[in-house]
Amino acid sequence: MRSDFFLLICIAAGAVLYAAAAALGNDYVFFAGYVVLQYVVLSTAWNILGGYCGYVNFGSAAFFALGAYSTVAVHKLHPLPIPLLVLVGGVVSGVVGLGMGYLTLRLRGAFFAIATLALAVVLQTLVVNWDYVGGSRGAYIVRPETLAPFGPYIRYLFTVMLLLAAGAVTVARLIERSRLGFGFATIRDDELAAEASGVPTLRLKLVATMISGALMGMAGAPFPYY
Repeated sequence: MRSDFFLLICIAAGAVLYAAAAALGNDYVFFAGYVVLQYVVLSTAWNILGGYCGYVNFGSAAFFALGAYSTVAVHKLHPLPIPLLVLVGGVVSGVVGLGMGYLTLRLRGAFFAIATLALAVVLQTLVVNWDYVGGSRGAYIVRPETLAPFGPYIRYLFTVMLLLAAGAVTVARLIERSRLGFGFATIRDDELAAEASGVPTLRLKLVATMISGALMGMAGAPFPYY
C-alpha cells in the first residue's frame, strides 16, 4: 500500500473517530481522547529509535517538555496558532535530539540509556530555575473557551492531535519501508556487522534521534493549552 494512500486511510479513520466522539455529545470524550492520541504519537516516536534502531531512550519526557516549554516561551513573546507552535516544538526538539545523539550515540546499551535519562534531569533543572517560563511555579496559559468552527476548544486540540497521530504513524510506516528503515534494522540486528559492511551507522542513528525527538516535541507543543 502506498504511503499517501495509507495517510488518507488514517485521516478517514480519524474523521470517523471524531464524528463518533461528537455524536456522544460529551466533551470529556475529546478530553480523554487527546491523551490517548498524544501517547500514540509519543510511542510511535519512541519506536523509531528504540524499536527500529534498538537504542532504548529514557529521555522521552525531556523531548516532550521541550515542545511544551517552547510553546510557553513563544506564547510569552507573541501568541501563535497551534499548528505553527507544533512546528516550532518539532524543530527545537529535533535539533536537541541531533545534539544529544552526537554526544551520546558512541555509547551503547545501558550506557546510552543512562545518558538519555541524564538529559531529562538536566532539562528539569533548567526549567525549574528559568523564571521566564514559570520556573518552579509552573506555566499557565489562558486558552479561549471556544474556537470556530470546532466549538469547545478541546475539540480543536483533539483535531490537532488526531492529525499529528495520523502523520506520525504514516512517517513511521514510510521509514520502515525505506532504505533508511533497512539501515535502522541493520543497526538493531548487528551494529558491528553493519559497520563492517559499510553502513554509516552513526549518521543513521543521528537521523533516528532527530526524527524521534522532533515527533516527541510536536506531541508536547499543544500540551500547555490542554
